[in-house]
Amino acid sequence: MNQKRTNGRLFRRFSAVTIIAVYLLIAVGGIVRSTGSGMGCPDWPKCFGSWVPPTEVAQLPSNYKDVYAQQRAEKNIKFVKYLNALGFEELAHQIENDESILIEADFNAAKTWTEYVNRLVGALIGLLIFGTFVLSLRYWKEDGTITVLSFLAFVLVGFQGWIGSIVVSTNLLQWMITVHMLLALLIVCLLIYVYFRAGKQRSFGVRIDRKLPLITFVCLLLTVVQIVLGTEVREAIDVIADAVQNRAEWVSQLGLTFYIHRSYSLLLLGLHVYLFYKLWKTNDNGAFTKPMLFLVSIVVIEILSGVIMAYFAIPAFIQPIHLLLGSLIVGVQYYLFLIMRQKGNEAIGGI
Repeated sequence: MNQKRTNGRLFRRFSAVTIIAVYLLIAVGGIVRSTGSGMGCPDWPKCFGSWVPPTEVAQLPSNYKDVYAQQRAEKNIKFVKYLNALGFEELAHQIENDESILIEADFNAAKTWTEYVNRLVGALIGLLIFGTFVLSLRYWKEDGTITVLSFLAFVLVGFQGWIGSIVVSTNLLQWMITVHMLLALLIVCLLIYVYFRAGKQRSFGVRIDRKLPLITFVCLLLTVVQIVLGTEVREAIDVIADAVQNRAEWVSQLGLTFYIHRSYSLLLLGLHVYLFYKLWKTNDNGAFTKPMLFLVSIVVIEILSGVIMAYFAIPAFIQPIHLLLGSLIVGVQYYLFLIMRQKGNEAIGGI
């Protein structure tokens, strides 16, 4: 019995570390995006054909742009075939006829190594999730769902790597970046559920309004929509930045999506404050209100980071923080939802 408890604690701690590591990868991905390093490595999984990328352009052949543009063109031909087979003919046509996709950027050592570090962290995440799956095998007989979902998370990480290669081959095609982000959030939620399910839940004997889990889930869905809107705003900024050098003018040229994204954040804040108020009225001794207070605090900080970007010319260092906070909000919302929807008296899992 003691050995079983020890293994359970090991699995929970390991899965918690894995979740934190995934958030680290999201933060690093935000740095890659804010520094314009997404195409720092024109090929995948290697970087300029090597497992250790170059540090200066002299290490590359004179025709390196043509070489890697051709490689990406060949990969895109295969991707277009997949899209056509799945019925996405319009997207396939867009990729096939977009000449800008094959424009190769000049070598930049800082951007190359920023992207390379991102890939190294991604490889580490893959190993951690594989380790989570291996440790989950002990649950196969008593709760096979934990093992199955851990394996699914590992499979999705592999698929995420493939999506990453497509992001590179399509020269940061806008909607592919959104898919890349949403898949990362799905992996996070899978790992959070596995962590939660593997824990021995303690009942606090607290009853809450049955509508609150639903409201929490609605907040989660609306936050995901907000993140998608945010990626669209970021994509618009990328387009504007290519034409306008003065960062102070970028925000003024953003369209309706930006104003929806900005105003929408106030709706989300109001919903979270309402949810906190309803939980506070349950007098639950902090069982739910403490994590909810933490969640509201993150939402407020997230909005403040958005305000800084809107009124201070979108400083590059704020962008990955804004992205990380948005992703963290989804994780906390989902964990709070899992806590509140437990059967019987609503209970909170030991952390």
